[in-house]
Parts: sequence; C-alpha cells; structure tokens
Amino acid sequence: MKLMGIDYGDARIGVAMSDPLCIMAQGWGNVKQSETAATQIAELAKEQGVGRIVVGLPKNMDNTEGASAEKARAFAAQLQTLVDIDIVFWDERLTTVAAHGYLSELDVRGKKRKAIVDTVAATLILEGYMQFLKRTEGQI
Repeated sequence: MKLMGIDYGDARIGVAMSDPLCIMAQGWGNVKQSETAATQIAELAKEQGVGRIVVGLPKNMDNTEGASAEKARAFAAQLQTLVDIDIVFWDERLTTVAAHGYLSELDVRGKKRKAIVDTVAATLILEGYMQFLKRTEGQI
C-alpha cells in the first residue's frame, strides 16, 4: 500500500510518498497554500494510488494541541470529504527542526531551504509513521 505524508503549513503543504512496498519515503514537493490545496492533494493521492494519508499533527512539547494542530485537523477533515482514503495523524513535534538540521548539514540556505523544508518535514513524518508500523505490525 502506498502512503502519502503531509506537513501542513500556513504558506506551503509539504508532500511525501512511499514506494508501494513502504520501504522508503521520498519527498514529492510542495503545494502552495490556497483554497484549492486540498483538491490538488486529493487528486494527487488518487493518481498515485495512495492507500493512506498521514497528516503531521503539530503538538506542543507538553502534548497539548494549539492553533496549528487545529488547522491541520481542519485541513484533514476537508481532505477527507474529497477522498475515500484512510487519513491518520502522526505527532510531528520537532520534524521541521530536524528538517532544518538536515538542510544545514547539506549547506542548503536561503530561498532553496525555504522551498524544500516542508517537503523534507513531510518525508520525516512519513518515515516516522512507517517505522512505527513496522515495529508494531511487523509489516505494512
């Protein structure tokens, strides 16, 4: 089953995809935040044969949910009206920080970093979820 990872942001929505065997996650790109963003992502999920969408849930460090989590949940609810695909949430705490760390190691700066950090974060969300599934279910 192919999985899609989503890093919901105010300006861009990062998207990542797994391979059909769920061995690895790969950054797909960004969708610019707009009124049609959910429709664009729904169409992509259908085209790619996605079986589950993993939406990053930005929790606070004390495990509470704030405004960003509410926005991610609202986006997922909108997306769910457009697809007949299972949507799950994955705790995404510190994934954007980790994404910036990776990009720093690769010396990606400025506009290039801004353009891909959400995609890298979506990939980390998806990788974390896939690792969880492999640990708990043995396979996906």
